[in-house]
Amino acid sequence: MPFSHHSHSGQFCGHATNTLEEMVQAAIACNMTVFAMTEHMPRDMEEDLYPEEVESDMTPEKIMALFDAYYHEAVRLRDLYASQIKILIGVEIDWIRPSSQQLVEGLLKQYQFDLFVGSVHHVHTIPIDYYEPLYVKARDQSGGTDRQLFKDYFDAQYEMLKALKPPIVGHFDLIRLQSDDLERSFDQWPEVWRAIERNLEFIAGYGGLLELNSASLRKGMSEPYPKAEICKAFLEHGGQFTLSDDSHGTDQVGLNYERVLSFVEEAGIKELQFCERGSNTADVRFPEVSPSSISVVDCKRHKFWDTKRPTNAGS
Repeated sequence: MPFSHHSHSGQFCGHATNTLEEMVQAAIACNMTVFAMTEHMPRDMEEDLYPEEVESDMTPEKIMALFDAYYHEAVRLRDLYASQIKILIGVEIDWIRPSSQQLVEGLLKQYQFDLFVGSVHHVHTIPIDYYEPLYVKARDQSGGTDRQLFKDYFDAQYEMLKALKPPIVGHFDLIRLQSDDLERSFDQWPEVWRAIERNLEFIAGYGGLLELNSASLRKGMSEPYPKAEICKAFLEHGGQFTLSDDSHGTDQVGLNYERVLSFVEEAGIKELQFCERGSNTADVRFPEVSPSSISVVDCKRHKFWDTKRPTNAGS
């Protein structure tokens, strides 16, 4: 029963391609059962705009209007394709500074989301995954070392987790994307590993799901987000996992899921969680959504795996 809880479209995201409807159609074509649309949340400060947004003359007001259009289009598509796929409407939040909490909570009140993905893309209010020069700028703010920047990243993540308790935690170890060594083990730095363990324990404690995000594979890494050592530690805390492709175009829907499935088995993960609309809610903020589970063994039997899909795609 393959599914994805994290996706973007070029219609509403400047660094993605294809329309939102084309993304849904791609998920249907590859026999996904559940597909969540989670465009980035709007940012309300000029200084938080990405270079691509500045170049296209976007403003916080325009971004808010675009997000509103996204929500209404998502509702239309959910209804239109209800007989073919279970569509969830969500948002990927950006924790930039403590005041991000008020912005997120306002969005949750304004729109009837099914879920949100809790992500950290900024440290010291500087993007750490957009491209290397900005990562280096953030690292300089941390004293010039990956080690301290990693610690600052997981501390920022912990603040986001405490404030918002996201139902799904996005690309837990995204910080490694632009670092000097994409494959390094986190436990070589004791204080960083302690921060990771703290965060994992907190997520497991409130029942959050850690997404196994395949985007890292198309970006040249050998493991999904998060690395196996983190997944094994999360299992020890009783943590649960879900699947996400973090697709930014139709060619990335379900991309590299075969590799993720092998990783799941090697990491000792026996069961996967997914969200669907139902009555047995686990989070009072999303009363129409309930969690379900499927064994990895049963997941492997799904017709999704017989569908021909691309084996690689751009970032």
